[in-house]
Amino acid sequence: MAKSSGRLLAMVRSAPTDPDQTAVLDAALDAFLDFGVRRASMGEIAKRSRLSPATLYRRFAQKSDIVLAVGLREVQRFLADVDRRVDHSASAEDQLAELFVAVCGGIRRHRLLRRLIDTEPEIVLPLLTTQGGPVLDLGRDYVAEFIGRLQGDGALEDYDAEPVAEVFARLALSMALTPRSAIPMADDETARSFARSHLAPVCRPTAKGASRKPVSRGRSA
Repeated sequence: MAKSSGRLLAMVRSAPTDPDQTAVLDAALDAFLDFGVRRASMGEIAKRSRLSPATLYRRFAQKSDIVLAVGLREVQRFLADVDRRVDHSASAEDQLAELFVAVCGGIRRHRLLRRLIDTEPEIVLPLLTTQGGPVLDLGRDYVAEFIGRLQGDGALEDYDAEPVAEVFARLALSMALTPRSAIPMADDETARSFARSHLAPVCRPTAKGASRKPVSRGRSA
């Protein structure tokens, strides 16, 4: 089974959602999309959420607290969307391919992430590259958990899923940062075909109850 501790993933999923903050986070997200994170002021967020600045500061002591809260909610929404897109009754190969398509497509279409990469790369790129450990940890935890579920169902053989999960996470992150590629990713169907042909086999899917013949490593006579 997968051996990833999943602490960061568990923390993200269990983070409470305060209904009283919904309007503020919606307003902050809109402001970030319109002005960018750096130029969006607390005053602008207060105006959009129809709160006085004093009330906003009582809920969030500083803008970085709002940025963190918006980011956490966006990650929760992203993971929930990926979960919805994968048909758990499909074959292991199809589920893994759909996972790749959902993650890469979700990153590619994420409005706030694309806005920041295009207009404020100095803010977001370090968090995805030289300081990207937490992002990779989260991606690896999620994919390792996904593979672990397939292993528990008997659809994949038992092995340490973390190295494979990290390959998935690193590839998805790379595709987000450098979309120009020889890898066929023009649309979801070509990405799905690529994942079925090249990524799903890395996970060594087997039918439930099937055995894999051992690979001989000796020299032929």
